[in-house]
Amino acid sequence: MKNFKMMLVLATVTLAAVSCGSRQETSKNEAQKEETPKMLVLYYSQTGNTKAVAQEIATKLGAEMDEIIAVEPYDGDFQATIERGRKELEEGVFPEIQPIKVDVAKYDVVFLGYPIWFGTYAPPVITFLNQVDLSGKKIVPFCTFGSGGLESSVKDLVEAEPEAEILPGYGVRAARLEAMPKEVDYFLKANGFLEGEFVKLEDFPEQHPVSEEEAAIFDAAVGDYPMMHAQAKTVAVRAIPDGTEYLFTAVDLPREDRPNMPPAGEMQVYVTVPEGEAPVFTKVIR
Repeated sequence: MKNFKMMLVLATVTLAAVSCGSRQETSKNEAQKEETPKMLVLYYSQTGNTKAVAQEIATKLGAEMDEIIAVEPYDGDFQATIERGRKELEEGVFPEIQPIKVDVAKYDVVFLGYPIWFGTYAPPVITFLNQVDLSGKKIVPFCTFGSGGLESSVKDLVEAEPEAEILPGYGVRAARLEAMPKEVDYFLKANGFLEGEFVKLEDFPEQHPVSEEEAAIFDAAVGDYPMMHAQAKTVAVRAIPDGTEYLFTAVDLPREDRPNMPPAGEMQVYVTVPEGEAPVFTKVIR
């Protein structure tokens, strides 16, 4: 009888311990779920380039995605789009957009994507920011561009959303879209949104006057780009995975085809040289 009572006590204690452990594990899992921020990938895209970046980010993160759509779409013609966009910016009258399908208020982190027009996010994004309150949220900007504009658009975003936290962003030239998936993977890992190993880049060293070889690399990278007519003055160099990256400081040169256009001044030009490949510039900061 004593043995039976002892076995009963042991069974009760064991059951209580298992139950307690189960509750602790459940509480731990629930806490982890609560700590995981809800992420939304929201974008405006005219040509499909920004949409491609949005899809890559959403797929890697398993995040929900929605699109900003202009009620009156922009004409596919480049010049017509430029003229309409310039008029909207000058007059401060921005395009109407369709209602966003998701409830943005439910998300903690919003990846906001856009093409760069006139050095900042396209007008439909201005409309969105005027309509939706992003206060208290973390905003991760990403963009596509011809030569640059991430940094200038981020400044405008900070001004437009003073109560939000603007995190480091990602930008890619439309001409380099094939490099985007690898770069997005690195960006997400380096900024803590995606688990996985990555190589932390060293800071650029101090700049030095360009050598003839470095000047040739700069010219090869920007020579075919019609919107830039510049000369490299100084440069800093660092190693990157599978290649070398150059940060040039360059100055605009007078243009024979546009003699009345004043030089834009000094600029920073990022150039990468993948192993065994030709130099290519990744962005310009004016």
